[in-house]
Amino acid sequence: MDSNKIKKGLGRGLSSLIGETKTETNINKLSISDLVSNKFQPRKIFDEDNLIELTNSIKQRGIIQPIIVRQSNNNKLKYEIIAGERRWLAAQKAGLHEVPVVITEADDLKSLEFAIVENVQRNDLNAIEEARGYQRLISEFSYDQEKVAQFIGKSRSHIANFLRLLVLPKQVLKLVEEKKLTPGHAKILVGLDNAELVAKKIIEEKLSVRQAENLVKFFKRKKIKFKSPKDSNLYALETSITEKVGLSVLIKNKKNNTGTIAVEYKSLDQLNKIIEIIKTNY
Repeated sequence: MDSNKIKKGLGRGLSSLIGETKTETNINKLSISDLVSNKFQPRKIFDEDNLIELTNSIKQRGIIQPIIVRQSNNNKLKYEIIAGERRWLAAQKAGLHEVPVVITEADDLKSLEFAIVENVQRNDLNAIEEARGYQRLISEFSYDQEKVAQFIGKSRSHIANFLRLLVLPKQVLKLVEEKKLTPGHAKILVGLDNAELVAKKIIEEKLSVRQAENLVKFFKRKKIKFKSPKDSNLYALETSITEKVGLSVLIKNKKNNTGTIAVEYKSLDQLNKIIEIIKTNY
């Protein structure tokens, strides 16, 4: 797409995007079974409560806004949904056999643009889904961050901050997707080796973003890391040696069973004692 033609997508809205494609002006009726999901749909999680509310609304009033579709590339007898997948799912739950549609001609890029704009406009995406939508524009359609920002109508820093979230561990991404962790909390965890453990502590302590920032700063400043529970056998061995030599002992064992033994001493006499024990036994 010519960058000169890119305007602020959210400012223009879906109607403007539709205007850029060849569209049948008439609203058609298609069987629910004739429609298939949009392979570029950025939203993977559909809130069940909201879906039930929409289902009840459709039962009472029908589908007011038609679903936007294009002919499927994989099956010419089917139509791929570009915008309106939630309405399609709710219509199935409502027991409808047909749904109103607007048929448009759209390539893969336009299909992805439609899906992102519709969901972002309605705040239907969680932060990770939104970030993955932006990433697809970049990786599959040669957009850069500036081009994404112009199209979506967001600042470049907004796009960059969301994309940075994708480097977080899978478990942290899942917490954001499940809305147990906010994007603001997740952003401060980027680059932390122990991001998953810090995330769980933030949730357990119900920390605000400011409190979470202070927590992360504290651990960085003190160079303290959250430790995974130590193997009970190693702990027992450390305790046994400590009791015998009278000095604090720390054993670090790697997965390949190599590692280090650290013995803490606080005086020259204690150091001499360690050396004497080693000489005597070896």
